[in-house]
Amino acid sequence: MQESIVPGELSLAQLRRLASGEPPLVQLDPSCRPAIRASAQLVQRATDGDAPVYGVNTGFGKLATKRIAREDLAVLQLKLLRSHAVGVGEPLAERVVRLILLLKAASLARGYSGVREEVIDGLLALHNRGVIPVIPCQGSVGASGDLAPLAHLSLPLIGEGEAFFGGQRMPGSQALERAGLKPLQLGPKEGLALINGTQVSAGLALDALLATDRLFESAVIAGALTLDAARGSDGPFDARIHQVRGQPGQIDCAAAYRALLVGSAIRRSHLENDDRVQDPYSLRCQPQVMGACLDQVRYAAQVLVREANAVTDNPLVFEDQMVSGGNFHAEPVALACDALAVAIAEIGAISERRVAMLIDSVISRLPPFLTPDPGLNSGFMIVHVTAAALASENKSLAHPASVDSLPTSANQEDHVSMATFAARRLQAMLANTAHIVAIELLAAAQGIEFLRPLESAPALEGVMRLVRSVSPAMMADRSLARDIEAVHHLVASGDIGHATESHIPELHALRLA
Repeated sequence: MQESIVPGELSLAQLRRLASGEPPLVQLDPSCRPAIRASAQLVQRATDGDAPVYGVNTGFGKLATKRIAREDLAVLQLKLLRSHAVGVGEPLAERVVRLILLLKAASLARGYSGVREEVIDGLLALHNRGVIPVIPCQGSVGASGDLAPLAHLSLPLIGEGEAFFGGQRMPGSQALERAGLKPLQLGPKEGLALINGTQVSAGLALDALLATDRLFESAVIAGALTLDAARGSDGPFDARIHQVRGQPGQIDCAAAYRALLVGSAIRRSHLENDDRVQDPYSLRCQPQVMGACLDQVRYAAQVLVREANAVTDNPLVFEDQMVSGGNFHAEPVALACDALAVAIAEIGAISERRVAMLIDSVISRLPPFLTPDPGLNSGFMIVHVTAAALASENKSLAHPASVDSLPTSANQEDHVSMATFAARRLQAMLANTAHIVAIELLAAAQGIEFLRPLESAPALEGVMRLVRSVSPAMMADRSLARDIEAVHHLVASGDIGHATESHIPELHALRLA
């Protein structure tokens, strides 16, 4: 399968396809090529002239006042890549690197960076032939671009650095040879254009955003199942309540909860004789909390899609001149990632509170710790402790990264975004929260067992069947470690959402694309 990309017009739906498990072959839409050629020609004219142009015939950063001799301009770009490839840590995941390659190619193909078509085609060739540059995960402060990680991305393009090919890590030159590709010779400004930009931060952030989408849906479903297990009321989801507040995420989430609970025999069984006036906040206020998280996630999606289409290197090439600016500063990405981090932490926090509620027999009116023989059995006692540990860890990870800044480059780059870490830490938070939601699904399913033969809503019974396919009910103590991991996989993969089977439009409306 081959997919054409139009620089500046990438959508979240297309980015999801491009980031899928089976990534398609990608090509540039031909309409972008005239602009690429025109900007490369302007750089060539600047190279032939005598005026100083940053990154073309000058040094970089604090060394911008140093003029470079014309005969050394090609060497300048080569040295730039080598000197900046100083990242440390584990390599970024292959799916993320593929996305970064596409984002970098799409940005350069806007025609404002002054690189030749061969450079952009070379990046796409790495993607399409399965040459995955080894990019250490640490070493960027998210300003002046993601310099170190993008240098590692670019080295295999010229036959240096390291890359994965066919699942093996090897020198970049060897990976190119095995893929049937030849190394590029960089021209003026091309090294700078390759390493200047926010594509690593944006790629990491988009990867996390797409996972947050699946997690959010599973968390809403888990909350609905818990409500039924605790014999809670769906009255607080009345559309009129949410309309008078007017928060869009809250309105949408309330509609999803109502739709998920349609047809529940458990709910019908306690409509007449429920002596509780109000449910705990973790049940009653789900639309308010999850809706606010949804609004945060939607905000982050808007920012990150804009960034995926942005030109973020420096200097930029316009019709008749090259202009230095600061689009490489990744503050928009950093703030969006901090918003995502808080939302992910809150999804986990309210889920953990629902688990705590379920094991408390005074509140849930279910057997203590969800076991029929408490005392001899501990039931879900320590399963909740795991959820609490993960929720607490998320609180530390949710500390905003964007409020930190350390000056670099001898104080030339005196305010930075820390966007790369802001994006990178999201994966740990997603894993934590997906485990918490998995624990809630197990606990809620266990609670439903004590209400049989009554059935939950048809949509939620589909989820029950899926959970029970990997984890039988626990009527006597056993280790639930493997069960948690099995349900975690269902959450992270999006299978929990698919298990509703009734194709609930209100639930699908929560998805980003």
